[in-house]
Parts: sequence; structure tokens; C-alpha cells
Amino acid sequence: MPIKRPELVKGGIYHIVLRGLEEIFKDESDFYRGIFSIYEFNNMSSVIIRERRKARQKEKLIKEQFFVDKRDKFIEILAFCFMPNHIHLLLRQIKDNGTSEFMRKFGAGYASYFNKKYSRTGHLFQGRFRAVTIQTLEQFKNVFVYIHTNPISLKEPGWKERGIKEVEEIIKFLEKYKWSSYADYLGKRNFPSVTRREFLTQMLGGEINCREFVESWVKHKGDIKTLGEVVLE
Repeated sequence: MPIKRPELVKGGIYHIVLRGLEEIFKDESDFYRGIFSIYEFNNMSSVIIRERRKARQKEKLIKEQFFVDKRDKFIEILAFCFMPNHIHLLLRQIKDNGTSEFMRKFGAGYASYFNKKYSRTGHLFQGRFRAVTIQTLEQFKNVFVYIHTNPISLKEPGWKERGIKEVEEIIKFLEKYKWSSYADYLGKRNFPSVTRREFLTQMLGGEINCREFVESWVKHKGDIKTLGEVVLE
């Protein structure tokens, strides 16, 4: 039975899934563009990507400690994972209707880029995004694990039915998977400006626990049923 989308309210925290009608990231440049987009389109002001790309080049010349984020944001992105045909986001809504407006801007902007690049027309995504509300500490832990272990299917297709076989290899693979926020939660610099990690890190008890939650679940062969209602397939 489909999960009914909850009312999305200011201050609410949600696990979001947006699926493509086909593969939506075909190469490395698509992944980079997608991650650039979830940063830049998280802005109530009008955004023209080509202008923002030029501005970002200038911003790189400014020392990080002097950089001021001037976006008037719809949401705070707490965690993310990009897969070839879908996207997972954990976000906190900070403006009324912020989640829907952000997803609308991102969906339209990325689809425009993708259609132009691959000479295609029409919709890119499977209708509206799906969402589930995150409220309890157990849900925070479970959604953190679920989002950041999604790439296992790229390494071991069918693992949800058969279990994880190469446990140590999977742990290393997840740490090195570039298109998620997991590396940043482990203290590495991957896409540090995209996420606001302080809130979730405090909720989960620090970087050590962030790693422990993921590795412990993987070592127990990754039973998807243990993650409860945060799972959006």
C-alpha cells in the first residue's frame, strides 16, 4: 500500500525520495550537477545556474573562514544520497511550504539540464516526491543508516533478499562512495557546504557513533526490516 505523504510543516524533519523515470545520473558530471543543484536551488531567490557557476568560481578565491552563505533557504539538508535513478534526502523545513518549493525548483532545474544534455523531452521524475516524518531518536538513527547504506545495491545487487556477503568490502565502499553525505559525517571533506551536520551529529552522539551505527548494521547483514517506517523503497 502506498505511503500517504504527511503534512509538511515548518520545523518538520522528513526523509524524502525522488525517483526518475529512467537513469537520472548517467555520468560523473550529472552527479556533480545534481549536488550543485540541491545546494543552489535551496534559495527563495531566483537562481540562474550559469550565473551561479561563475559566482562560485569567484567564491573559491575567498578564504573559507570569510565566506558568507547569503541564501534565503527553504530547508536545511541534513543528509543525502544520490543513486543512478533516485535521490534520498533528509531535510528540515525552515520556511512555510519550503520542502515542496525546494523540490519543485530542483526537479524543474535538473530536468531542464538533463533534457538539454541528452536531447530528450518530457518528464524526468516519477511524479511527486515521497516523504515520511522523522520524530524519534530511533527514527533518526534508522534513517541515517538507511540513506547512507543505499549504495550497497551498486556493489551487491539483490542484497536485500540474500543479505550482505562481503561485509568489510561494503564498509569500505560506503566510506568512499562520493555521492552521499556519509564521508562528511565521518569528518572527511566531500561536499561540506551542502549539509548542516551539527544537528544530526548531536542527535546521534558524534562522528564515532555515526560510523558505528552504519558499520554495526552492515555487520549484522543489513536486515532492512529493522529500520522500520523510515524506509521508502
